Amino acid sequence: MASEASPPQCRLYRDIEPNQLPIVYSSTYNIGFLGLEKLHPFDSGKWGRIFTMLCQDGMIASSRDIVEPLEPTEDELLKVHEKSYIDSLRWSVNVARVTEVPIVAMLPNFIIQRKVLRPLRYQTGGTILAAKLALDRGWAINIGGGFHHCSRSEGGGFCAYADITLAIHYLFEHVPTMGSAMIVDLDAHQGNGHERDFVDDKRVYILDAYNAGIYPMDFPARRAIRRSVELRHETSDDEYLRLVERHVESALNEFRPDVIVYNAGTDILIGDPLGRLAITAEGIVQRDEIVFKAARSREKPVPIVMVTSGGYQKKTARVIADSILNLWTKKLISGLELDGSSSL
Repeated sequence: MASEASPPQCRLYRDIEPNQLPIVYSSTYNIGFLGLEKLHPFDSGKWGRIFTMLCQDGMIASSRDIVEPLEPTEDELLKVHEKSYIDSLRWSVNVARVTEVPIVAMLPNFIIQRKVLRPLRYQTGGTILAAKLALDRGWAINIGGGFHHCSRSEGGGFCAYADITLAIHYLFEHVPTMGSAMIVDLDAHQGNGHERDFVDDKRVYILDAYNAGIYPMDFPARRAIRRSVELRHETSDDEYLRLVERHVESALNEFRPDVIVYNAGTDILIGDPLGRLAITAEGIVQRDEIVFKAARSREKPVPIVMVTSGGYQKKTARVIADSILNLWTKKLISGLELDGSSSL
């Protein structure tokens, strides 16, 4: 029986069986409704394709091998979000602004809640759960999430819920041993949402490598970045991978987190219409390997949770699946058990 001093249990957390992988996914993640998903460059079905590819390639035998998250309730979202913001999502015109799909403003909100926001809430629950599982197993992957443009008070850029902020908040609230966190944001865009949320929180160290010449160019939010790597249009593999390796290693030498939240956007891929960088598919695989190796190579390995974030080409699903398979083959995400537990 827990003592009176024990932190309250988190409904969104769960323990998993030893034979399950700490990979979080639900078919509910995918957005598809009357072709609306085709009106935004974001690939709103990539999560299902990633899962299918991992099954086809033999890493996952069935859905029983992974973990399904729960949908956060409004009260659970309000642990971080301002009520005025959550209430604003009851108006379709506001959801249209957040998702950048103007026709959404013309649809009844109950449809938008079910077909657009509910999948994003499930992905948010996935990030919260994956963060907890990373502490238990040393690593976890949410095949989804990474809504780094959403802060506690405002959404944007197809990001309706602040899943990274929520995940870190729940760790601080429910894990007694949790004292610090690092966000490694390697999406092509500046992660202005979590930066606004943690701008004055010294427990959270943010490394952000982003194309400085594209959305959101949120200069006030940049005050939160402890290690900023500003990239130019068409940055390619050699320069990019050198910068990532140097700055991730330096960040971990400078700050010792209890967990790393890795925002692994694939909009850095060459040809991406929004990221405007020139990283190859092989470069993305190497990038993810660099980050996981850095976390695992510490004298005391750092638990790491990966979220998939942005990527605006159909082929990004294959790239993400190949990267996860590479981490598995290199044993960077297999057979890793931490000493002790998350003390839940």
